[in-house]
Amino acid sequence: MQHTILYVDDDLALARLAVRNLGRFGYQVVHAVDLSAAMETVEKGGVHAVVLDHYLSTGTGLEILHRLNEMGVGLPVIYVTGSSDATIAIDALKNGASDYVIKTVGDEFWPLMQSAIGQGIATAELRRAKERADQEIRLGKERAEVLLTEVNHRVANSLALVAALIRLQVSSSKNDDVKAALSETQARISAIAGMHRSLYTSDDVRQVEMDKYLGTLVKEVQGTVNDHQSATILLQADELSLKSDRAVSVGMIVTELLTNALKYAYPPGAEGEVRVLLKRQDDDKALLAVEDDGVGWKEGDMPKGTGLGSRIVKSMAATLGASIQYVPRESGTRAELLIDLTA
Repeated sequence: MQHTILYVDDDLALARLAVRNLGRFGYQVVHAVDLSAAMETVEKGGVHAVVLDHYLSTGTGLEILHRLNEMGVGLPVIYVTGSSDATIAIDALKNGASDYVIKTVGDEFWPLMQSAIGQGIATAELRRAKERADQEIRLGKERAEVLLTEVNHRVANSLALVAALIRLQVSSSKNDDVKAALSETQARISAIAGMHRSLYTSDDVRQVEMDKYLGTLVKEVQGTVNDHQSATILLQADELSLKSDRAVSVGMIVTELLTNALKYAYPPGAEGEVRVLLKRQDDDKALLAVEDDGVGWKEGDMPKGTGLGSRIVKSMAATLGASIQYVPRESGTRAELLIDLTA
């Protein structure tokens, strides 16, 4: 590919030498004598580099350099000056010139010019290639995020359908034990569906906003536990985010502990409060706790029900690199664990 060089100089004799000497290196040279002619040539397009003389009859090359910057052209500019004053070259480089060449009458001038032009064009092409690659990466990331959002949307809808089918099965069952087991299963499925729902409604498909997720989760759990329970759920959650796999583990833990508290903390018909807490700590950790003021239960007591919920809680806590602790209280039960926010 032949590259076109815009040579800006009001010295016509030197311009003719540029056409002849740079032509030997395979360049096509277009000559301009002032800012107006130079800008007209650049606007037409097809220029790959600019050779810009400092001293012009109508001003200096810095004015043309400033105009190129204002236009956002991005062409490599080789600044030429016959002055030995280094500040001119420094000003040119500060204003966007890719290189400079001192004008001399010796034989080395044109080879130096050709070398500077070649390096300037190569650098510009590499920069444009990097910009294209960065753009492709950004577009690829955006497409991946859109696809992931769609996947989370579809998964959430599918899980919601499964939960709805189980709810229908609960309403048609005559056995209370079967109803209870199906309701707990429905709550577990809803916990996972809620995480996917949080992802596809979030700006970041990799992170789950836990305060919003838990807000939806506790309402769904309360709706799936026995209707005759009258405990009130109080949620206090700081604004923090977790990766999706860790968020679903937290959701499962809260589902199991909350379900257990709603079912067993208070005698049937008795009023009470169950509190779900998620508080950021000072050491890049968060404290998750579920507590009540009911009849009380401590670690080591025989589990009420099948004990499946306790096994699920321990398993989910292990995936978080933590363990459930039961804190002694005068009345009621408090289960808590520390979550590492840096993992």
